[in-house]
Amino acid sequence: FRRRKLARRLILNTAVVVAEARMTSLLTGPFHFASTAKFHVIDTGAAPTTTTDGPGAATKAPGGGAPPAKKPAAAPDAASSFEAAAAAVTRQTAKVRGLKKAGAAADVVAEAVAELEALRAEASKTEPTSATSLDLNRKGFDDTLIRKMFVVPAFEIHGGVSGLFDLGPPGCALKANLVDAWRRHFVLEEKMLEMECTCLTPEPVLKTSGHVDRFTDLMVKDVETGDCYRADKLLEDAIDDLLDKKPDLSAADKDEHRRVQRQADAYAPEELDAILKDYAVKAPATGNELTTPFAFNLMFGTKIGPSGQLTGYLRPETAQGLFVNFRRLLDYNNGRVPFAAAQIGLGFRNEIAPKNGLLRVREFCMAEIEHFVDPNAKDAHPKFSTVADVELVLFDRDAQLGSGKTSKVTAREAVTDPKRIIANETLAYFMARTQLYATSIGLHADKLRFRQHLKTEMAHYAADCWDLEVLTAYGWVECVGHADRACYDLDVHAKATNVGMDAHKQLAEPKIVEALEPVPNKKLIGVSFKAEQKKVNDALEAASVDDLEKMAAELASSQKTTTTIPGTAYELTAEMLSFKKTKKQVSIEKFTPSVIEPSFGMGRILHALLEHSFHQRDGDEQRVVMRFKPSVAPIKCAVFNLQANAAFMPVVKAIEDALTAASIANKADTSGQSVGRRYARADELGVPFCVTVDFTTLEDDTVTLRERDSMAQIRLPIAALCGLLRTLVGSAGVAAVPWAAATAAYASQDGSAAEGGLALEKTPRATFSRPADLVKK
Repeated sequence: FRRRKLARRLILNTAVVVAEARMTSLLTGPFHFASTAKFHVIDTGAAPTTTTDGPGAATKAPGGGAPPAKKPAAAPDAASSFEAAAAAVTRQTAKVRGLKKAGAAADVVAEAVAELEALRAEASKTEPTSATSLDLNRKGFDDTLIRKMFVVPAFEIHGGVSGLFDLGPPGCALKANLVDAWRRHFVLEEKMLEMECTCLTPEPVLKTSGHVDRFTDLMVKDVETGDCYRADKLLEDAIDDLLDKKPDLSAADKDEHRRVQRQADAYAPEELDAILKDYAVKAPATGNELTTPFAFNLMFGTKIGPSGQLTGYLRPETAQGLFVNFRRLLDYNNGRVPFAAAQIGLGFRNEIAPKNGLLRVREFCMAEIEHFVDPNAKDAHPKFSTVADVELVLFDRDAQLGSGKTSKVTAREAVTDPKRIIANETLAYFMARTQLYATSIGLHADKLRFRQHLKTEMAHYAADCWDLEVLTAYGWVECVGHADRACYDLDVHAKATNVGMDAHKQLAEPKIVEALEPVPNKKLIGVSFKAEQKKVNDALEAASVDDLEKMAAELASSQKTTTTIPGTAYELTAEMLSFKKTKKQVSIEKFTPSVIEPSFGMGRILHALLEHSFHQRDGDEQRVVMRFKPSVAPIKCAVFNLQANAAFMPVVKAIEDALTAASIANKADTSGQSVGRRYARADELGVPFCVTVDFTTLEDDTVTLRERDSMAQIRLPIAALCGLLRTLVGSAGVAAVPWAAATAAYASQDGSAAEGGLALEKTPRATFSRPADLVKK
């Protein structure tokens, strides 16, 4: 019997090893992205490399090889030293970007880059281990995600495709709960106008938004086979291979290679080409030469319709669908501004080398808000007072370029400070609301911060940008972007389509304004443009004040100007068009709304929540607990029978049905294994509450209810179960009540002898009742 049992175990273990070797899993290949992750906002730093096989196991370097030396514990002033060095790195990085943008001489840029590398080397010497990553048992975490099917590689039996993943039953339910909480927190609370726009987008829309021309990464090709590679990732991998093959390199040489690796994604095409040649990088599959790096557009292109004449793309973001529907949304809202539109849906980006797991994939869920507001009223959000006292951890641009330290201030202080840390109340309002959402779903408040974009990072039209970053095992990861996009998006679509994207507001008092009025020579325009004359005249009437002023200036300087109708520019001469200044009284003012845009990466938030929820009881790797908040847990309650007794089954089924009718997600586990083992399985799925049907249940219709985190148990009537669980889990608009408060009226199970021939046995898993003669003395 023992030999057969040993043989079965050996076969099972072998099968697991084979399965793990075949799968594109979280532990290896495209999902395990520790070796290439670079999410630190000041200095990307060395990629996380710790893979723990158990207590005392060795730490492995990316791609194998000797383990890196473990950093000593930081001295009391190490954090301050690192912050100062990191700030110097950020200042120099901003300087390098500015030089490149200004087209400075190559030797000037090279000198600035050399200084940047020296500063990064200095910063790396003072960097505390905890400064940039979350302490996590990576192997245990990855194993749990796959084994419990939170996330699995897509098309696994066909070999899988990097950058594509499937959510299993618990992962799908968890994501649905996060999205549902987001919709309640934002769409319902803010009375937002939710839309669902098509994923397939015609080229003119994305040409107008700038995605066709600027949504790119640098790529190289195998000159013989045409195979494509992301250039910066090839450089990173080449440096990893070099360091693995030459473990005897001096510390200074290793630091130099790591410095080059850390800024691989910041080089210009010609710089990256020279560095690839310096490292003799070849095509990984063939060893052939590579082309010079060139820009690769990350959008998935396609043809719309059978003729193939209309080019389209899978949308890289959801926002454009809301912008092009602005006029209809405004009309639906009875012409009132401000208002917000929202959309939850998929985005697609054809990543060249998606090696960052759930943090950088080719298909992902986004939740975006476009808040349309009068540009002169952004400092008067009607609900700002409700979040004014919310404390935010801010890493503003002055701190990044100066002290390197974050500051904790209230939303009110951030907008009233003489420095005006956050540009306006509306932006600060949504940042505070985002933080409240993040903590409500279970992200740790002490692992959240808002980082302000440096001026060199922002688009020319942006007024202010802040990212909510979450500390993970891979560093600070941007999960939510907040941008004051000014009027840019509506303006570019209005100009491209000649469709007005204006709103109107009633003035408190009429005012006299000086206006520039076009005076077209309709006869001459008719002779010159014939059938197109109506379009030209309509375009002149619809032109904005800025456009009219520009046309008048051009006529004055060159005696000609143009008016544009989508797809065609018409040249007008001074004989065809003139202008006159008029004064008129107005009581209604026209304006183009500004846009405040919070953009949520739900996949990144999901990953961060999985990391923050991962826990091991007493450091025991075999006792994994996913500590989800009850409100977002994929399964709220598990139902067990004490043992395989037919008398228990009707009660288990009745409890299941009652929980389902009460809309409480539940799962019954009536396997023959011990209750303790079933508790452990439920803990791995993050089930917050477990009900056990035992012999006492058959006598008095009571059951035990166990809480996951404390492992405390109470006994209560079955009739009270659904009501108590609704209180513990919470419901739409009603916050969950903590375990201690909700169960104060019920007696706890403390392991004392029970009546009716039963005893309560306390185990490392929990306390539960069973026949007294079965309890070990």
